[in-house]
Amino acid sequence: MSADAPQSECRGWRSAADLLGDHPGARAAVLGAPLAEGSLTPGRCDLAPGVIRETLKRFSVYDLETGTDLAALAVHDAGDINLKCVRPSEAFAPVRDAAAALAARHDLVLLLGGNNAVTRPGVHALGGLSRTGLITLDAHFDLRDTDCGLVNGNPVRALLEDGLPGAHIVQIGLAPFANTRRMHETAQGAGITVSTMSQVRARGVTAVVSEALEQLSARCDVIMADFDIDVIDRAQCPGAPGARPGGMAVNDFFAAARLIAAHPKVRLADLTEFDPSLDVSSITALTAGRWVCEMLAGLNARPA
Repeated sequence: MSADAPQSECRGWRSAADLLGDHPGARAAVLGAPLAEGSLTPGRCDLAPGVIRETLKRFSVYDLETGTDLAALAVHDAGDINLKCVRPSEAFAPVRDAAAALAARHDLVLLLGGNNAVTRPGVHALGGLSRTGLITLDAHFDLRDTDCGLVNGNPVRALLEDGLPGAHIVQIGLAPFANTRRMHETAQGAGITVSTMSQVRARGVTAVVSEALEQLSARCDVIMADFDIDVIDRAQCPGAPGARPGGMAVNDFFAAARLIAAHPKVRLADLTEFDPSLDVSSITALTAGRWVCEMLAGLNARPA
């Protein structure tokens, strides 16, 4: 066999995990934020970053449907923040500072939660709230009151209290019988744009997400996207404790991820509420791994 011949795929093949490494000049970065404390439903979301990295070994770098090849895309792996036995209030500064340092050097930072409380410091990592937008794909408003402290059920409420304008927030995929009237009224009163799950199905996820990106890009300099994995239908996502029947189809979740990551103003995105201890046959782990691939494919579509 000549020196230029490709290596036999029987002996080895390029996986998505092979893209990760010490690449400080890469366009993309991955940061683990294994926050488990402050979850309304006790679990092991802290296991998610490690499981996702391991699951990436099961994905190739080539998408045959679109001809997208990620082989030349390097991803800087910044490791995990030490959040063992740390409450959301104490995790705020470490997550914000680590994410901010990466966002200053990379076009897109993927923050692997951990529970949804990592979203608040993620938004703050992008700078002033007056210039930042937030898209959430979530079955829940995350607008619980903060009088009992910060938890995974109130990062959006906390951001409103921090000063993030409601007009800079778009929430997609909200589920029936998973929220309260008061939360809905709070969202409406704050000027948050709300798209329920039935509206997403009726209009199509591409139309809803495209409209959200257009709306926020006109108002904001930078955008963060929060992908709470419990927005997906529970039958397709057993490792998400908050997922409900009737949620988003997993293919729509992937389409939204690629579309969002392709937008140049999206600088940071998190994936939250994946609890590997509840997973069945690696269904949710594979969903999370595919999300990483879709986000990288979206970034790859941006102009260099």
